Amino acid sequence: MNWVEQLGTLGVIPVVKIDQASQATQLAEALLTGGLPCVEITFRTDAALESMRSISASFPQMLLGAGTVLTVPQAQLAVQAGARYIVSPGMDRKVVEWCQAHDQAVLPGVATPSEIQLALEMGLRVLKFFPAEALGGIPYLEAIAAPFADLRFVPTGGISAARLADYLALPMVHAVGGSWLVTPRLLAAGDFPEITRLAREAVSIAASVRSRGSRK
Repeated sequence: MNWVEQLGTLGVIPVVKIDQASQATQLAEALLTGGLPCVEITFRTDAALESMRSISASFPQMLLGAGTVLTVPQAQLAVQAGARYIVSPGMDRKVVEWCQAHDQAVLPGVATPSEIQLALEMGLRVLKFFPAEALGGIPYLEAIAAPFADLRFVPTGGISAARLADYLALPMVHAVGGSWLVTPRLLAAGDFPEITRLAREAVSIAASVRSRGSRK
């Protein structure tokens, strides 16, 4: 199973801004205990790279992604640190081309039909929809996805646990990226049991939605 299939099977991607690399392995263990063997570490802090290295070394079974990748050098560093896929907030041609040239999975962000068409031209079929809620949420996603029947989206940005099932019920949604699973407050408090609880809850919601879909 490749990374795209894995993310689709899980349905949920924890998106994490981490300030202390020393917490990385505890974070990964908490997510794994909750049934989520994936995490996206964003390039929003100086601790990002070291956190990726720690998770990659200690938990090779984790589907580790690097988020907020803005440049090719960042993509290179992320892959060297063990990231298995690259996520960008926007549709950056240079980052996508580097990933494709080096056989690295990439999930660029899109917000407009023009960006989606550019992604199509580059051979991409799974795209990040960002910032999901700020753009208009589900109504906007349904409208923008309508002309692109063969594409799948990973909505990310402002989504809460309460909205997870609604997004996952959409046929064009491959998975959902969520920062509610690992908030800065939870990390600051070292509340890893709560992270495990939230992960387990998200996994249960995703499984329930997918189960209903398979019976249709």
